[in-house]
Amino acid sequence: MGRVLATIVMSALVAACGGGGKSYDLAAMDASYSGDMTSAVSLARKEVARFSTPEQCSPAKNINCGTLALAYGSLAQYQIAAGDRAGAEISFANARSAMSIMDREHLPATAGVVYRDVSEAFWKVGDKARATAVIEEGRLAGGDTWLAGSSAGQAIVQEKARARERVRIAAEEAAPAVPAPLAPAPLASSPLLRAGASPGSSVQPLPPSGR
Repeated sequence: MGRVLATIVMSALVAACGGGGKSYDLAAMDASYSGDMTSAVSLARKEVARFSTPEQCSPAKNINCGTLALAYGSLAQYQIAAGDRAGAEISFANARSAMSIMDREHLPATAGVVYRDVSEAFWKVGDKARATAVIEEGRLAGGDTWLAGSSAGQAIVQEKARARERVRIAAEEAAPAVPAPLAPAPLASSPLLRAGASPGSSVQPLPPSGR
């Protein structure tokens, strides 16, 4: 799903910015799905080359910097899957550099795709700490809500919920116990009640003696 979205975003950016020529992105995606990561990396490099010229992305002319960032993000993803961690970090850094000078209008969507895909790739190879860090970096970089759908993004949300619950429980345990209200003391019974007179009855005088 991530690569499909990346392709859609890339196609939109290319159309908006006037990019043309043969695209290698779909072919790289097909190669990765079939498990041929060597071909996927090679094709992704060709896609990067299409947009890495000064005419396509540079401080003076940034018409396809967003597309270049997506291409570098794809390359990093395939490199992680292929076991080239060092190469992937370089590609990821190049993607961030391209995003730093791209059109601000397209930055949230582009950052959301790039950071999510790189994070997901790290997650799949078992590096959950790096995957989580990438998502946090993506949020700081202005990535959109697409980040939250990643494996690491969901784990972050769940951990924050658990942390809030721990704080709530700790606060309850630390709060001083409130004593239960004392029951009112029973009224002292009168001698008449003790002698058997019912409450509320009047005491009748004794009849006069016949003597």
